[in-house]
Amino acid sequence: MEAVLDELYTTPPSGFVTRRETLALAAKTAGRVDDARRIRAARRPTLAAWAANLLLRSQPEESRQFLELGRALREAYQTLDPAGLKDLSAQRRRVVSALSRQAAQLARDAGQQLSEPVQQDLEATLRAVLADPEAADQWAGGRLVSALTPPSEFRPGSTPVASRPGTRSRPAPPPPPPPPARATKDEVAERRRARQEQLARARQDAEAAEQRLREERARQADADAELQRARERTEQARRQASTVEEQLQQAREECRRAENEQQKAEEDSRSAADALARAERAAHESAQQVRRMSRGGT
Repeated sequence: MEAVLDELYTTPPSGFVTRRETLALAAKTAGRVDDARRIRAARRPTLAAWAANLLLRSQPEESRQFLELGRALREAYQTLDPAGLKDLSAQRRRVVSALSRQAAQLARDAGQQLSEPVQQDLEATLRAVLADPEAADQWAGGRLVSALTPPSEFRPGSTPVASRPGTRSRPAPPPPPPPPARATKDEVAERRRARQEQLARARQDAEAAEQRLREERARQADADAELQRARERTEQARRQASTVEEQLQQAREECRRAENEQQKAEEDSRSAADALARAERAAHESAQQVRRMSRGGT
């Protein structure tokens, strides 16, 4: 049943209702009434939500790394200084942009073109997954119905809001209280080391995600190049086959002409043979008559 729902939520929205009814009917026919009822209760996702679901199912390894990156970033954002936050924000934007482009390509491969507003909703959903653990859990389920709106601040505990008309993001909770004013040098040093470690982990996760995306883009480029070469070979083979077919047709026509000429020659040969036979008989009869007349004259 879970696999059936996973498949349903990666079906393009234009075919969602038809596929849902087909799956529900199959479950009902098999006697699984509860499953059929559950399938019919499934809501059709928006185009942006479907693209996010498709990305998760089609790229499981990249999606896992993206979720891990979100956990690392949420930890790092609690303790980093403004410079570190700016650095991680830039990496976050690059990763979100790259993944959204990859999701758009997957959508195109499935026959769906994403408009600019849909692309923006998709990017907002991915930002929400990075910023909010609840959004990450929703996306990890692979059955989003509508796009998610990222929280106003990048911190754990905020809740995403489905991007429907008239809805707004709930305000983020107040920031945690500042640390005590009196802190020992060791405590300050320990917090600094912890921030640096978190920053290093977040950077490593972001770099790993970017490297993975570069590798996937390179593999996609290789696959596209091979596809183009295969198309060219196919076109060349088709041209050769067309040339061979034309030559074969010409040979067949020449063969038919030769057969016709052979048949006519055979008929002419038979006519000539018949004429020769008649001429031979006439000459023989004439010769016999001459001999008879010669004997009669003597």
